[in-house]
Amino acid sequence: MEHRIRAPLSRAQAAVLCAGDLVYLQGTIYTARDAAHQRLIALLDTGKPLPFPVEDAIIYYVGPSPAGPGRIIGSAGPTTSYRMDPYTPRLLARGLRGMIGKGTRSAAVVQAMEETGAVYLGAIGGAGALLADRIKAAQVIAFADLGTEAIHRLSVQDFPTVVLIDSRGNNLYQTGRAAYLQERSKS
Repeated sequence: MEHRIRAPLSRAQAAVLCAGDLVYLQGTIYTARDAAHQRLIALLDTGKPLPFPVEDAIIYYVGPSPAGPGRIIGSAGPTTSYRMDPYTPRLLARGLRGMIGKGTRSAAVVQAMEETGAVYLGAIGGAGALLADRIKAAQVIAFADLGTEAIHRLSVQDFPTVVLIDSRGNNLYQTGRAAYLQERSKS
C-alpha cells in the first residue's frame, strides 16, 4: 500500500502503516546521528529541554554532506540505524513516532516501538543525492559544533521511504526474506 503522510506523524497515522508499505513524507523531520543522540540523552539526564518537539517527530539518521553551490543540502543518504539503538528507547518513551534509516534494529528498540506506537522507515542507501532533491529546506537547530552531525530541521516533499518495522513489530527484514525463500523454493 502507498501512503502520503504529513509530518509530524501521529500515533493514529503510524498505526495504519504496515511493514512493506511505501510512505511519501511531507513536512518537517529532524536529523540526528550518534553524537547528537548522545547529547539528546545527556539533556534528558540533566532535565533540560530537547532542541525540538520530540513528540510525534520523525528523526532521519543522516549526516548530510555540505551543500554545493545553489543547493539546499548535500547528499543525504541514510546511515546505519543500529548505532542509535542504545538511545532510541528513551526517545520513544518521550513520544518519538518515527525513525528513518537503514539496517536492522535491536529487539529492545522493536519492543519499545510496539509499546509506544512508533514506526521505523527505510530510505535507500546509496541514493543520497536523489533523496537530497526531496529536501526543500534545511536549517541547523542544535549542536552546530558537530558539523554534518548537527541536528537539522528539514522540510521534505514526497520523501520516499518504506515501512521496515511497523508499530506492531512486523519486520520487513524477516517477512521479506521468508517470502523470498518461499518463492525460491517453488522454482
